Amino acid sequence: MTPKPRAPSMPVSVWILAGISLSVALGFGIVAPVLPTFAREFGVGNFAASAVISVFAAMRLIFSPVVGRLGDRLGERTVLIVGIIIVAVSSALAGLSHSYVQLLTLRGAGGIGSAMFSVSGMSILLGSVSSELRGRASALYQGGFLLGAIAGPGLGGLVSGISLRAPFFVYAGTLVIAAIVGLFLPSPRRRTMASPTQETDVAETPLTWGELLRNADYQAACVTSFCVGWVNHGVRASLVPLLVAATMYDVPEQAARWTSIAMAVGAGVQAVAVMPAGSVVDRVGRRPPMIVATLAGAVGIAAIPLCHSIIPLTCVLAFYALSSAALGSAPAAVVGDVAGGRSTRAVAVFSMCSDFGSIVGPLAAGKIADSFGFTPAFTLAAIMWLAATAMCFRMPDAYRRPGGTGRGEWSGRGESAQ
Repeated sequence: MTPKPRAPSMPVSVWILAGISLSVALGFGIVAPVLPTFAREFGVGNFAASAVISVFAAMRLIFSPVVGRLGDRLGERTVLIVGIIIVAVSSALAGLSHSYVQLLTLRGAGGIGSAMFSVSGMSILLGSVSSELRGRASALYQGGFLLGAIAGPGLGGLVSGISLRAPFFVYAGTLVIAAIVGLFLPSPRRRTMASPTQETDVAETPLTWGELLRNADYQAACVTSFCVGWVNHGVRASLVPLLVAATMYDVPEQAARWTSIAMAVGAGVQAVAVMPAGSVVDRVGRRPPMIVATLAGAVGIAAIPLCHSIIPLTCVLAFYALSSAALGSAPAAVVGDVAGGRSTRAVAVFSMCSDFGSIVGPLAAGKIADSFGFTPAFTLAAIMWLAATAMCFRMPDAYRRPGGTGRGEWSGRGESAQ
C-alpha cells in the first residue's frame, strides 16, 4: 500500500513575514486616521491635507521598479529591513515636523520605504513556498495586514487623545519591532519550476519580460491587482462614507459612526474568510476562485448604491468582503507560480498595478460621483470587475492538481493563446 504523501508544512519565513505584516499594519492603522487632521494643523486646506496620504502611495508607485533591481543586487531580506527602517525613521521625524512641507516630504520618504518592504516581503514569501502552499501563505500574510488594519484605528483613537503627534511615534515603534523580527528571516532559498516542492540553492531561469507580459495568468493577476486598488482602496474606501452621509443620515457624526461599523463588519468577515479562501486557492487552482471572486465583486459593488439603510449596506459589504478574501491570495499566488523564486521584479509590477489603481481610483470615482451621481461611479467599478473576470477566463491556469494526490505543481509558462 502506497503511503499517503505527507502534507507540506508552512515555512518559518512565512510566519515571520505574517508577524511583520501585523506590526506594520497595526502601526499604520494607528496613524492613518490622524494624518489629515494633523496636516490641517499647519493651516492647509482639505486638498493639501489629502495630498499627505496620496504622496505615500505615489512614491510607492514611482519607486517600486527600483526595488526589483535592489532586491537582485542586495538581497530581498536586506531591502525589506532597510525599507522598514526608512518608514520608521520618517514616521518619527514626521511626528516632530514643524511645517506642512516637512510632513509631506517625510511621508514621501515613507512611501519609498514602504515600496521596499512590501515588494521584497511578497517576493520572499512567494519564493519560499511551493506552489501547493502559495495560496495559504499569501492568505496568512494578508491576514496579518487585515488584523492590524482592524485593530489599529481603535488604538489610534486612544493614542491621539494624548496628542496628534503621539501616533507617529507609536507607528515608528511598531516598525522597529517589525525590523527586529525581520532579522530572524532565514536567507531565501530558491525553487525550480520543474520541481516546486523541492528546495534548491540554484536560482531558476527567470521569465524574460516578453514572456512575462505575454503570460495570460500574469496579465490576469495584474489586471485584478489594478481593480483591487481602484475599487477596494479607492471606490469602497472613499465613496461608501460619502454615500452614507448623503443618503442615510443627516447628522455627520452618525454617518461616520455607522459607516465605521459597517466597514468594520466587512473587514472582520474578510479576516475570517482569508485563510479558508487561501486553502481553496491551493486545492482547486487559481483560475476558478479568481473568476468567482471577480464576479462576486462586480455584483457586490454594483449593489452598494441600491442600499437605502445601514443594515442592507452592512450585509452587502460583508458579501463583498468574501470576494476580497479570495483576491487577497489568488492573484499573488499566480505571480509566484509564474515567476517562481525569482519574483522580485514581477512582484514590483504587480504591486505597481494596485498602487496606480489606489491613486487614480478615488480621484476618478469622486469626479464621476460629483458629475453624474453615486450609481455611475459604482457601476463603473462593477464593469471593471467584469473586465477582470474576462481576463481570468483567459487564464490557462497552469497550476494543476495531479490526479488523486491533492498536491499542486506548476506545469508550464502559461502563455496566452493568440
